[in-house]
This record gives sequence, C-alpha cells and structure tokens, in this order.
Amino acid sequence: MNDAPPKDDKFAIHVDAGPSPFGEAGTQLVRIGIKGKEIESEERKRANLTFVIDVSGSMDQDNRIGLVKRSLALLVNQLKPNDKIGIVVYGSTARTVLEPTSVEEADTILSAIDNIQIEGSTNAEAGLLLGYKMASKLNDDEDAINRVILCSDGVANIGETGPEGILLTIEDYAGRNVYLSTFGFGMDNYNDVLMEQLADKGNGAYAYIGDIDEAKKVFQEQLTGTLQTIAKDAKIQVDFDPAQVKGYRLLGYENRAVADEDFRNNKVDGGEVGAGHSVTALYELQLKDGASKSWGKVTIRYKDVDNNNRSRESSATIGPSGELSDATLFIAAVAEFAKIMKDSEGVGESRLQQVLAMAEKHAASERQEEFGDLVKAFMEVRGK
Repeated sequence: MNDAPPKDDKFAIHVDAGPSPFGEAGTQLVRIGIKGKEIESEERKRANLTFVIDVSGSMDQDNRIGLVKRSLALLVNQLKPNDKIGIVVYGSTARTVLEPTSVEEADTILSAIDNIQIEGSTNAEAGLLLGYKMASKLNDDEDAINRVILCSDGVANIGETGPEGILLTIEDYAGRNVYLSTFGFGMDNYNDVLMEQLADKGNGAYAYIGDIDEAKKVFQEQLTGTLQTIAKDAKIQVDFDPAQVKGYRLLGYENRAVADEDFRNNKVDGGEVGAGHSVTALYELQLKDGASKSWGKVTIRYKDVDNNNRSRESSATIGPSGELSDATLFIAAVAEFAKIMKDSEGVGESRLQQVLAMAEKHAASERQEEFGDLVKAFMEVRGK
C-alpha cells in the first residue's frame, strides 16, 4: 500500500469503507491503513546487523542460499559506512564466518558472503544462540540499532524442531533492545508459521523472499529505512459502535489479537514499529437499519521513543468514504483469493474469475499484476 506518511505525528491513520465486492448483499468492506513516520537515510542511527544464515542441505538451491547471498550484497550497498555487519551460519552446528565489520570494509563483507557454503543438517537454535552472543557484544552502543536477522527456509530437523526452545531467549533479548527479524527463502518447504512466530517474539518483522525482484524491494528499498524503531508497544484497537454495526469479521491477523481490556494495559506487550512501516487490516461488517455515517473508531496506542517512552494515542473515525479505492479493491481480491486457498472445496470457477477480473482491473504496479498470473496458475492446476 502507498498510504501517505504522517506530516507531524508518528502515525497516519487511513480509512476506506464501502460496499464489499465479495460479501453478501449489504456487507460493507473497511480497510484500515496505519503508516509510520519515515526517516531519511542520513538521519538514521547507525546499525549493527548480525545475520544468522541457514546453510543446511535444504538451502542448497539458487532461490535459497543463492538468493540469500544476492540479497545481502544488495543490502551492503545500501548501508552507511559506520554501519556494521556480522555473519553466523548454521548447519549441523553453528559458527562465525564474519565478526562485526564496518561497511567501510565492504570488500571484506562481500567476500565473506560469497564464500558461504552449504554444510550439514539444520540446527536453527544453535545458530540463533551464536547470533545473539555476537549481537550482545555490540549492545553497549546505546546510540545504535542492534538487530539479529535470520535467513532460512524455516526447516529445522535437529534440536528444537519448533520455536518453543528458543522463544524465551528471543523474548529476553528483545527486552534488551536486540530485535529479531526473519526472512524466508525458497518455495517448497518454507515454514511461514515458524518464521512469523520467531519474529513476533523478537519484536521484528518477517517477509518472504521468492525472487531477486522481491529481494530488491526488501533489502534495497525497505529494510534500511525501517530499521530504526519509532514506537514501542504499539497496539491498534478497532471499536465498532453496536448501535450502528450488527456484526463484523476481521480478515486475517488472528494471531496478533489483543484483548480489549489489555489495550491500555502497559504491562501487556505490543509491537515495535520501524520507521515507514505500514499495516493494513480488512473488516467485513453488517450495518443495522438506519445506521449513521459514523460506524466506529480506530485508535493506535504506543510508547513514543522520542519522548521518554510516554504513552500516546491517535484515532480516526470509521465511516463510508464513497467508492472504494483501487488499492482497497485490489487488496480485497487478494484477501478473497486467500480465503479460497484456505478452503477451496466447493468454490466455483465463477468466484475465481471474479477475483481475477478485480485484481487485473485494479492492479497499480507490475508486481501487483503478477498476482493475476498467480490466480491463473492456480486455476490451471485446479482444473487438471
């Protein structure tokens, strides 16, 4: 989404609402977009980045370890000279291949990246522990960003095969401002659930990197801008007026839910938000007869890192905005396709055709046009 950033505040709230293109008659679709303040590269704090890279046998493909190497090379060229990169790899065991090195020594960093080789099975826990050990040596630098970045296909088959064994460690380091972001590479075995859980506990972000274009988007265009935290313990509350709204449904985000009574409870952890970060949520709702133009309110509550972590709130009214924007209609098509993928039995061809037509009509970029190709591929496979 290309929601505009705030002019003076930490966050801008965007609301788009109108008749749902896929719901039952009378259903309204509401898109809520939150956009964080952007920070120019020259204003960003220096960054200490510790990469933890999976070099197990399952990564031995060009769209896995090969893509990891190309992604890191792209990132090196975007960082500032006083940023630092360290690299840990793990297969059956974990080892250091590059101690934290200033980007001024880019050739040394690029050489270390190029020399990474596949080795052994997967011990993700050992890799993360060694990565955190490296990052902790840099944590005395209070004026720097300190982040561990995991690059893997998410397949762990030695030691802890789920996240439970390492989650407490990740949470502990996050409390000391060493955050964890995760990036998944490869199509087949990629464990999206595992990688998301790790990043969630580490107060970081996660993303899937499927090809070099996605790598450029994430490592060349987005990552350096979002490294710096602008707000801590951010929580978003959407409050629909029961006098106006008969019922509603959130599309996605089930695992990020916060109980209403915990919204203003500072003891309940929220999410850390990086500069320029954006979040989009979709709701479907049914209005009561005679509903007004005000259906509810969306509020974001956060601790302002530039104001002694003081709690602040921003809010906006939810109501009809006329015709839904192209951006919202495209996202609606993506959400509907995800619903079909989750439960495709009994879904007719006409519903898929409707998704495809809407996606093609409202796509605003080459990348969004690729989604139409994905829908076509799904329809072709499904028809066989």
